[in-house]
Amino acid sequence: MGQRLAILGAGNVGRSVAELAGEYEHEVVALADSTSAAVDSEGIDVTDVVERKRSGDDLGETAPEAVFETDYDVLVEATPTTLGDADPGFTHAKRALQTDRHVVLANKGPVAERYDELRELEAGSAGAIRFEATVGGAIPVLSTIEDSTPQAVTAVRGVLNGTANFILTRMAAEGLDYEHVLAEAQDLGVAEADPTFDVDGTDAALKFVILANVLADGGFSLDDATVEGIQNVPGSALELAAEDGRTIRLIGEATRDGVRVSPRLVPENGALAVTGTRNIVQIETRNAGSLHSSGRGAGGPETATAVLSDVGRLPPL
Repeated sequence: MGQRLAILGAGNVGRSVAELAGEYEHEVVALADSTSAAVDSEGIDVTDVVERKRSGDDLGETAPEAVFETDYDVLVEATPTTLGDADPGFTHAKRALQTDRHVVLANKGPVAERYDELRELEAGSAGAIRFEATVGGAIPVLSTIEDSTPQAVTAVRGVLNGTANFILTRMAAEGLDYEHVLAEAQDLGVAEADPTFDVDGTDAALKFVILANVLADGGFSLDDATVEGIQNVPGSALELAAEDGRTIRLIGEATRDGVRVSPRLVPENGALAVTGTRNIVQIETRNAGSLHSSGRGAGGPETATAVLSDVGRLPPL
């Protein structure tokens, strides 16, 4: 049965969720950015609203707050990730849960920084929270852990930042230094104008903190992670690694004991040596051995498929 979606955040992910919702037989009753909202309990005209967003106009006539007044089943939280108090994302999720609505997060902040509080809110709500889209884009990492049962998973490791991976792949292939490849990545739109979040390991660390929270049922935030980025990896290190049949990747690992993200040597032809912007996750299980998933870890439509698969797993309210 279809759900009525209220979407907060009209960037690539929020827009893609709105555009693809109909294929999954869900209805979009609200779409908001930071300044305005399109709201219609009968369903908004997604094509028209997205076109307004692309042309720089207001999404609609109402303030973003109006989203919470409409009759919706699932709040899709796709505003930009923030650290620390993880607001406004956390407050948005709180408001929805307190009014017995479901919440699906694409925003990593609340799940990484305030996991225990989210779970507490969920326990007192008729609504549920899901957050597949916060880890690995289209790759079904969290649902795989859920299906294996988190208790049977001993560790999760892998490559979960496409920008850092693209840079290391190009450095190795072309024998170029970090600054040169970063500039190229920015020209191609693979790296942001300010790439800090990606290259210093923060983005990957947030994802592995979320995984540690899932495995341990809470207790972790970004402050608990040991994080080293790729900015200081010299081209010569990749050349030396290649002589030995190895390469360097930004590898993260989550267990019940903690989170670590750092550049590590991996076999050149091994599973973790994915190239370009691809991501890979290895889930170590007690009963099923090592499970590998690889794919596009970012992108609007890719991440939207994870959001919509979460919506599909939610019961009717």
